[in-house]
Amino acid sequence: MPETAPTSPVRVDAWLWSVRVFKTRSEATTACRAGHVTIGGDPAKASLKISPGTTVRVRRPGHEIVLEVVHTHAKRVGAPVAQRAYRDHSPERIRPRDVGLPVRPRGAGRPTKRERRQLDRLRGDL
Repeated sequence: MPETAPTSPVRVDAWLWSVRVFKTRSEATTACRAGHVTIGGDPAKASLKISPGTTVRVRRPGHEIVLEVVHTHAKRVGAPVAQRAYRDHSPERIRPRDVGLPVRPRGAGRPTKRERRQLDRLRGDL
């Protein structure tokens, strides 16, 4: 689709799927029904039509995605085209290691009794 081509309004769930925010359209629809997708501070129904200039917020586990619609696509597009369809205004993700919290290496198994005591002390549980 050329950059200057006019874009018509499209359903929010179809757009989120087409620009690869969700893997499936049904996953995008479920997120809308659960209230994880908001437009203008209000929960968005999956059938809500969006057009360029709309700001869409998607709440995901551990972070929030804030996207400004630049182009609307009703069909799924490739990753390079999808990245040009929106402007990402998402806040920076905060990771536990960036804050100074201890992080166990993946695959290390369950914490030992000593490590559990240290975690309890850190949290203030003891």
